[in-house]
Amino acid sequence: MAWRDLRALIDGLGSGVRRVSERFSPRFEIAAALREARADAPALLFDSVEGYPGWRVYGNLIANRQRLAQAFETTPDRLAETYLQRRQQGIDPVGATQVPVKDVVVTHDDDLTGLLPILTHHELDAAPYITTGVVLCSEPGTGRRGMGIHRMQVHGPRRLGLFLANPPLTLFHAAAEARGEPLEVAIALGLEPAIVVASVCKVGPLVPDKMAIAGALRGEPVPLIRAETVDVMVPARAEIVIEGRVLPGVRQHEGPFGENTGAYFSNESAVIEVTAVTHRREPLYPGLTPWAADVDMLLWLAAGTEMLRQLREHVAGVADLEIASGTAGFSMVIAVSGSSRSEVRRLIQLALAFDKRLKSVTVVDDDVDIRNPREVAWAMATRHRPAHDTIIIAGTDAYVIDPSASGAGQGSKIGFDATRGEGSGAEKARLEPAALAKARALLGELMI
Repeated sequence: MAWRDLRALIDGLGSGVRRVSERFSPRFEIAAALREARADAPALLFDSVEGYPGWRVYGNLIANRQRLAQAFETTPDRLAETYLQRRQQGIDPVGATQVPVKDVVVTHDDDLTGLLPILTHHELDAAPYITTGVVLCSEPGTGRRGMGIHRMQVHGPRRLGLFLANPPLTLFHAAAEARGEPLEVAIALGLEPAIVVASVCKVGPLVPDKMAIAGALRGEPVPLIRAETVDVMVPARAEIVIEGRVLPGVRQHEGPFGENTGAYFSNESAVIEVTAVTHRREPLYPGLTPWAADVDMLLWLAAGTEMLRQLREHVAGVADLEIASGTAGFSMVIAVSGSSRSEVRRLIQLALAFDKRLKSVTVVDDDVDIRNPREVAWAMATRHRPAHDTIIIAGTDAYVIDPSASGAGQGSKIGFDATRGEGSGAEKARLEPAALAKARALLGELMI
């Protein structure tokens, strides 16, 4: 099953991790290295972080299917099916017997957030931002667990701006605020991929608790421990936990920040008052950078595979799905086998309706490699008839961070049918199979 500890995963990747001994600054430099790293490049572990002795920063860890498959102890070809099978189950968390996340406990410090090498990512970002913190809390009155990744700006020594755009945390915060009460939260950083992926997946009636989904993804319960200053259970093997309270009725301007769209975004956001920080010895800080390959893979596994499952339930012949790189989930390519033009049209409409983020869908035949932009472009150039095979839907709800819909609240969507249809369209020129296998073996050797 999946690796059950971040450090064990990093150690197990061996040559798949490049250790960087040169000193890098958390202000711009580490983020630049992570943004520029290719998906097929090694994961990066920065051993010398300027201004933060004893701390290390890692990134590009789950930037490709090969490493993400290793994290779940499966193969790239089986990754989507493995995830979908496991996430339908649930393994409830258990109380921890070992608690490395509390090796160091800091509750009395003038600058709690200054303890951490929080990255400043882009040239015009307003401040350092936490980008991969899993925010944990409980619903007021019911105790139902809330769990999700939300960006956080460092406002000051004990204050973080919290951008809340998705349920259930938006609902929990509204309920607490209606009572005039703060919402107690804990922000877990430096988590194994199973917990990170579970934190951004959609829950269903069978397994309503994301921490139980994380348990199923990792193959055993997630060990939890109560936080020091708030009534929230946190992963005992996290690298870092920030504790605090979301203040009722308080909003503060947050941003600009370079979002996953590759564009800047600002908001009037909630505010967390920090009460404590706990962390492991020689801690690892997660350096996930917006608009980088890590984000693409996280979106594909947590959202893309779920979309694939939904579409297969409604349309026969759906073979595979890919979220286009660098589009924050706004653009998708779907491969089909033997689908008619009318079925493809219905598929496009369904896909655009299922996910609020999605703005464009391209459907191709399964002889096209949907993970190769050159092949998708070929299908559009040779099989798509713009006047007949384009669907435009106007008056849709816009996703909050979509810069093209800023202030409007409404947007539009588009779909492209780039399939051959009923026997029409270009026949793809293919290489002879044995010659292709020999060529790939040669090129693979040259890449070593």
